[in-house]
Amino acid sequence: MNSNLSKIIVIAGTNASGKSSLAIDLAKKYGGEIVSADSRQVYRGFDLCSGKVTKEERDQVPHYLLDVCDIEEPYSVAEYQKAAYEVIDQILQRGHIPFLVGGTGLYISSVVRGYDFQEETIDAAYRNELEKKSLEELQDMLSEEAKEVLAENNSDRNNKRRLIRLLEKTRNGEELTAQNSPRYKTLQLGVTWEKSVLHRRIDERLKQRLDQGMIDEVQSYLAAGNSPKYLYRLGLEYRYITDYLDGKYSSFEEFYDHLSQAIKRFAKRQMTWFRRDTAIHWLDMEQEYFDQACVLINLFLQSSK
Repeated sequence: MNSNLSKIIVIAGTNASGKSSLAIDLAKKYGGEIVSADSRQVYRGFDLCSGKVTKEERDQVPHYLLDVCDIEEPYSVAEYQKAAYEVIDQILQRGHIPFLVGGTGLYISSVVRGYDFQEETIDAAYRNELEKKSLEELQDMLSEEAKEVLAENNSDRNNKRRLIRLLEKTRNGEELTAQNSPRYKTLQLGVTWEKSVLHRRIDERLKQRLDQGMIDEVQSYLAAGNSPKYLYRLGLEYRYITDYLDGKYSSFEEFYDHLSQAIKRFAKRQMTWFRRDTAIHWLDMEQEYFDQACVLINLFLQSSK
């Protein structure tokens, strides 16, 4: 790797792993600024549903790429990468350290690996044919490779534009994941817990967000006359709360159990994605993980290669 590349630090992890609080503590210590890498936190509002850091936390350290667009607007990985590059470069120009923090593996990979997104090759007739098909029909048409690409970022599975683009790429013989041209030298730190501990943390965090008004976020959106289809596209909390409000569960307890299990399954998929990347240094969360992170960061910042 080019030793002249600017350095950034990545903190990746599953839902409820504690990556955001760790990132804030590390950014404060090293004079850093945080760039979010979460495919649902780019949408305005729904702070509790998407698990955004609080205003108090944002006041401690600058955060970027939260509340980028409205929930009705599609937001692609290519758009995220472009925005992340701009923000990261600005942070570097200020002489600060960018911390790329989140649980969306595809977002993180697009920056770390430097995906070179190709120009779209469009067959208008084929695209028109695809646009007439239902979401379920498009999903059934996907190749196994395309399904694997979608596996980590669950919201893309319900994004019709994303499915159409994958089918077009498959038909054209294009690479489904873009080629790589790294823009930065990167240290990647991984944050997770043993399964039973992580599941307990997920439940604690879910109960806290529900107590804080997570259902009200969705209810207010729907009460304003907005379509639930955008909530379904984002899945997880959005989808399950919408179904709960629509009376599809016999009780709050049934709703909670289904949502809790869905979040745990999603955390497992997140880990499957991250475990593929052998460059991630996994912190031992049962020990002094802040100190572990500091040792790795110090070595990284002092290195010339």
